[in-house]
Amino acid sequence: RKIAIIFYDGPVSRSVAFEQLLKNGKEFAGRLLGLFSDQCKHPQIVNIATDGETYGHHHSYGDMALAYAINYIESNHLAKITNYGEFLAKHPPTHQVEIIENTSWSCSHGVERWWKDCGCNSGGHPGWNQSWRTPLRESMDWLRDDIAPKYEEKARALLKEPWNARNGYISVILDRSPQNIKRFWDEHATKGLNQSEKITALKLLELQRHAMLMYTSCGWFFNELSGIETVQVIQYAGRVTQLAEELFGNSTEKHFLERLEAAKSNLPENGNGRLIYEKWVKPAIVDLQKVAAHYAISSLFEDYGEISKIYCYDIDAQDNQKGDCGKTRIAVGRAKVTSQITGESQIVSFGVLHFGDHNVSSGAREYRGEEAYSDMLNEMINTCSTGDFPAAIRLLDKHFGTSTYSLKSLFRDEQQKVLGRVLESTLADVEAAYRQVYKANYPLVRFLTDLDNPLPRALQATIEFIINTDLRRSLSSNTLNINTIQKILNDVKLWDIHLDTAGLGYIFRQTLEKKIAELVSKPEDQAIITQMVILVEIANSLPFYVEVAVVQNMYYQMMKTLYREWDKKAKDGDETARNRVSKFTELGEKLAIKVT
Repeated sequence: RKIAIIFYDGPVSRSVAFEQLLKNGKEFAGRLLGLFSDQCKHPQIVNIATDGETYGHHHSYGDMALAYAINYIESNHLAKITNYGEFLAKHPPTHQVEIIENTSWSCSHGVERWWKDCGCNSGGHPGWNQSWRTPLRESMDWLRDDIAPKYEEKARALLKEPWNARNGYISVILDRSPQNIKRFWDEHATKGLNQSEKITALKLLELQRHAMLMYTSCGWFFNELSGIETVQVIQYAGRVTQLAEELFGNSTEKHFLERLEAAKSNLPENGNGRLIYEKWVKPAIVDLQKVAAHYAISSLFEDYGEISKIYCYDIDAQDNQKGDCGKTRIAVGRAKVTSQITGESQIVSFGVLHFGDHNVSSGAREYRGEEAYSDMLNEMINTCSTGDFPAAIRLLDKHFGTSTYSLKSLFRDEQQKVLGRVLESTLADVEAAYRQVYKANYPLVRFLTDLDNPLPRALQATIEFIINTDLRRSLSSNTLNINTIQKILNDVKLWDIHLDTAGLGYIFRQTLEKKIAELVSKPEDQAIITQMVILVEIANSLPFYVEVAVVQNMYYQMMKTLYREWDKKAKDGDETARNRVSKFTELGEKLAIKVT
């Protein structure tokens, strides 16, 4: 009796109690075991297939119910968890079957969903069509077929079997350590490759990798050409065109876009595939100069060391001179940028001006020698120091031409971080203005509330802003004050405040996880256990949900290790251990975990 590839599609409530999880898991195990036949004397296998996102994504705690079901089956020796390969190795097939070609689970028309407007879609927009699928597929097929012979011809001089090397490249993707890459070259290279040849070979392999990624299934599964899934596969194609033009020096992108233009969006403002490419894909294409510009801009807002990493790029800061000209800040320097993927490097010189708020102008270009660099450095700094900012902008144009960048050029995560810094002072001013209105009108608001009179929208919005701000600050504080939080919650009830429950829940979850991590690192600190008890009490009293699964799991690991040691000492008469056990048990009760 064996069970393979288990997935569960049963619903689990977001607020489900632990006992309910056990019940769900046990019932699920029973459903699986019930599929075996007691009359059958031959080896049996049960396969249940559902979407992996069901567990924890579509249904909170579904992963825990699934884990319990598997553990229940294995620990009670009711069946063996297996996979197809192991089952067939132990129980060879006794007859043959024929698999029906070109079929799928999500399209009743076969595999039409991945290249035609067959009628299958994710729903919600009855007036839309998916006729864009065919030209999108044809564009990618053309791109794949155009680069294939060029890849094979160029790779043959570097790789023994270009297509075997492409298939084997997965080992490098999974482990880019120098030792593993060396093993790959030893197996697939035609000879000892120099650095330039290795870069070329890696670019060729990345070309083929992205040519496969652009066929990712979800690109066709949904409704709209400009949806994030479809834009993502077009971005893979964009990387193919970028590498193809670097490797083969042709107009791959131009010809690809001519074909992509035939794919029409359901949204008039997005036009067609070509416009979507130019709007979302082209700006996302990265080269070493753009990485250097990202480094230059973000270096004004955070400190980098001499050697730093930005995603899959290494940055060696060879020079970075910064200065302030009143409210304007400037950075001029050069850095060596190296791709961890292809090994390609370039020394790039840069200049960046920050005029305050979001107003940033930057330029980057390939380093042209010390003389040209010194001229650029001196001109930029001297001009900025005189306060002639229009002249400084003209110098960016002079030295960097069209290779200029702004905050929009930053990678998305860093862009959000920088904008957060930029907005700090603005939000502080906004808060001060709201708080002044709040304090000045507090007596009037209380009077209106006592009369059950609805508050004017302007006052209601002011109160909601201040209450949410105060609660957010209190829940993220290193020293939480229960009385302060309770007072804020009383005001929430009094004025029927709409809370930012998702944001507040996330913030307090981070506070809890930070504190439990501190407890794990300092398990003997009685004060931290006491603080954790208070924090969990607060979490349980809040009028919104706070996710504590990570906290529960970390507590459980402590219970299975440290707690047993403490419990033994407590039973031997150790008073300190007895107090620690008492407090730790109290924390477990607050977390709905039975301490054993």
